Amino acid sequence: MGRAVWGRGALRGAGGQWGQGGRLHSGSCQSCEQPEGGMGGGNSSGAPNSTLSESQGSAILISFIYSVVCLVGLCGNSMVIYVILRYAKMKTATNIYILNLAIADELLMLSVPFLVTSTLLHHWPFGSLLCRLVLSVDAINMFTSIYCLTVLSVDRYIAVVHPIKAARYRRPTVAKMVNLGVWVLSILIILPIIIFSNTAANSDGTVACNMLMPEPTQRWLVVFVVYTFLMGFLLPVVAICLCYILIIAKMRMVALKAGWQQRKRSERKITLMVMMVVMVFVICWMPFYIVQLVNVFVEQDDATISQLSVILGYANSCANPILYGFLSDNFKRSFQRLLCLSWMDNAAEEPIDYYATALKSRAYSVEDFPPDNLESGSMYRNGTCTSRITTL
Repeated sequence: MGRAVWGRGALRGAGGQWGQGGRLHSGSCQSCEQPEGGMGGGNSSGAPNSTLSESQGSAILISFIYSVVCLVGLCGNSMVIYVILRYAKMKTATNIYILNLAIADELLMLSVPFLVTSTLLHHWPFGSLLCRLVLSVDAINMFTSIYCLTVLSVDRYIAVVHPIKAARYRRPTVAKMVNLGVWVLSILIILPIIIFSNTAANSDGTVACNMLMPEPTQRWLVVFVVYTFLMGFLLPVVAICLCYILIIAKMRMVALKAGWQQRKRSERKITLMVMMVVMVFVICWMPFYIVQLVNVFVEQDDATISQLSVILGYANSCANPILYGFLSDNFKRSFQRLLCLSWMDNAAEEPIDYYATALKSRAYSVEDFPPDNLESGSMYRNGTCTSRITTL
């Protein structure tokens, strides 16, 4: 078997190792033994001291960057998960899909400490089982993230283009079933990674966390790269673009109809948030796939460009909570409440969900939902809303 490794890096030729950033690196087997700072790329005993020093300095810098990404990602996605599970009024269909995306990103962040350790040691010390587990979690996150965004885009399409059907399909129960389907689909797609991931010894005695491709390695590597590009990026992005083309066309067509202006405000804010999340995902992931395709077909490798594409891939997992906080009043106020910013409780009115079947007006305890559901004129005292709250 030839050696290739699944990780957030670049594909380089016919073999390689999970290193530096954690995606799939490929190249000759000899590259597995060079001081790249990866998960098993040991240092050559004849290397100059300056080269070793630069390699170690690079490994420290890379590890620091990933540690920051991990910290921000864990905190941000934990907040997203908490506020959706904690507040009843956050349990909308759209937020259930966002919850799934946050869980996937959270799992990825839990694999970063393994990456940091192996980067600093130039060696994979955790054994075969954890090698397979970490690579599998990394791959599942990659596919689950894009499929969650695809589902979110379809959800927006149904909400805007087919509002009558929305009441039937845009329910939390349906969203949970769809989320389960996304995980099952992602696991099925990454079965090759689960099967072929393993550890392998380098000539200098270090261990690399590898994906051992069957022979002929180069042919299987090309198939694998094209397969992941199509299933994990191109096809989902095409589906997402189609959804938003139809959404924009619908919003322009009915913009002047009676009652649309008020509803449009809410729809625009939610749709804008999802669109921005998708755009950031594409910006973060497109360089990675371009580097993959170039390296496997042109067989050239620029370590700096490869590393930048790796960093962008991981950074995407900590960017989403920041986007929610800036673009969604619901999330912003829920985060503020979670962080005990009580002085923000009387913020502006939150957009209303116009897909509910009935309006109910009554007094709620703020323990039921965060202050974003209060009308602009309501009073918030002693933990209870004392005026009427219009909810859907």
